[in-house]
Amino acid sequence: MAPRTRVRSSSTARIALFLALTSALALTAGCGTDGGSSGGGSGGGSGGGSAPAGGKPVVVVTTTWEGAFAKAAGAQDVKVIVPQSVHHAPDYDPKPSDLAAVAGADFVLYAPFEPYAAKIKEAAGSKAELVEVNLDNDADKVKAEVTRLGALFGTQAAAAKWTADFDAEYGRVAKDVQAAWPGGKSPAVVSQVFTAWSAKLAGATPVGTYGPEAVTPAQLAELSAKKPALVLDNAHMSTGAVLPDSGARQVQIINYPGNDLDLLPVYRNAGAELKKAMGKTGAAAQ
Repeated sequence: MAPRTRVRSSSTARIALFLALTSALALTAGCGTDGGSSGGGSGGGSGGGSAPAGGKPVVVVTTTWEGAFAKAAGAQDVKVIVPQSVHHAPDYDPKPSDLAAVAGADFVLYAPFEPYAAKIKEAAGSKAELVEVNLDNDADKVKAEVTRLGALFGTQAAAAKWTADFDAEYGRVAKDVQAAWPGGKSPAVVSQVFTAWSAKLAGATPVGTYGPEAVTPAQLAELSAKKPALVLDNAHMSTGAVLPDSGARQVQIINYPGNDLDLLPVYRNAGAELKKAMGKTGAAAQ
């Protein structure tokens, strides 16, 4: 997973914000919630931090990425706090309605680079279980997280079915991309640290990584010397051309799912972009 940019903010201002939101909760908790995305369902939360009877937990997530993991694990009632339009989750200032959603949740899912998640729960007085999610689209890590969340939610059967479907679709996309290797050979690639999963999908040969900080002159020289065919950049925190004048073709890789909380299109999109780039690379080499 993957923070999208780095922004400095005042801890004093954040504390003041959460104090204000706590006061506002009393006015909003009785009126329901608004905004965000839902994976379906409408039941009220038990606030107990464990899978409720019937296996339909109310899950609040910070972004669509955690939301997609929750939906894949079998959660049907998913509330997303940070709108997809926000390019860097820690930049988001939670609204009182967000606190109302957290107050009724069974689980709150967050990533380590989203430091306000615990404060949201504390400010809302929620008894929900706070769950840290390893946001990484590497296939093995995704399946491990979905299986873990399914056990937490009490939705193991749904998680197992999704995992089987995922294996089939991932295999199809990987085969399709690898059939497009330029000249039938695995391309050498440089990846941003949060896009290495897409190199694995493509069966590419990794020759280096960079980020999340901007590439230094020394790194530029080192990575360019390895003559990569492709640079797999992180679309959410791109710093522009990574290896200019190296001849490498840069590919924008998207990590975050859409508002439908479906993780599979992330792989399909990456596969399509990789195929397109490899096609151009092969044509240029002829």
